[in-house]
Amino acid sequence: MTPHLLIIPGLGDSGEKHWQSFWLQKFPNSSKVIQDNWDEPKLDQWLACLDENIQQLKEPTILVAHSLAVSLVMHWVAQNNNPNIIGALLVAPADVNSPEHTPDFLRHFSPIPTQVVSFPSLVIGTENDTYISLERARELASAWGSDFVNIGQKGHINSESDLGFWEEGQALLQQLIAKING
Repeated sequence: MTPHLLIIPGLGDSGEKHWQSFWLQKFPNSSKVIQDNWDEPKLDQWLACLDENIQQLKEPTILVAHSLAVSLVMHWVAQNNNPNIIGALLVAPADVNSPEHTPDFLRHFSPIPTQVVSFPSLVIGTENDTYISLERARELASAWGSDFVNIGQKGHINSESDLGFWEEGQALLQQLIAKING
C-alpha cells in the first residue's frame, strides 16, 4: 500500500523548482496544503489550515514538511491527533527558536514543541543550512524520537538547492515507508 503524501510547504510556498512541486507532479497520491498568506505566516491561521487538510484525509498519510512547515507540524502534533497520519518526513527544519537563524517575524512559531511524535518520522538536515545548524537539527530529531539523516552540502534543501525530483529524498521516503510497514 502506498500512503498518501500531504505536502506542506514553508515560508513563501514551494516554487516550481522546489522538490515539493516536483513530487506533487510525480506522485498521484499527493496533495498540498495551501495557506492563505505564504509570506506573512500566522501560526494560528496556518495551524487551522493544516488541521482542516488533515481532517479531510480518508487514507493513511505521510506528512511531507519543509522548513517552517516542520515547526507547524510539530505544533499540530502537540495539540492534535489523527489515526490517518502514519508518518512524517521533516525536511530542513527552520530553527524558529534562534534569532541567528530565523527572522523576527517568524518568532511566534517558537518555541518548537519537542515532545516525542507518536508515529515514525525522519528528519533530514544538511551541513550548510542557513536556517539551522546540523547539531540543532539532530537535537530536534532526538527530542521528537525521529530518525535523522545528514545529506551533506545541500543547503536548505529548497529551490536554490536545485534538486529536481530529489531522488535521494524519494529513497529516504521509501525507507520511512518501509519502517512504517515494518
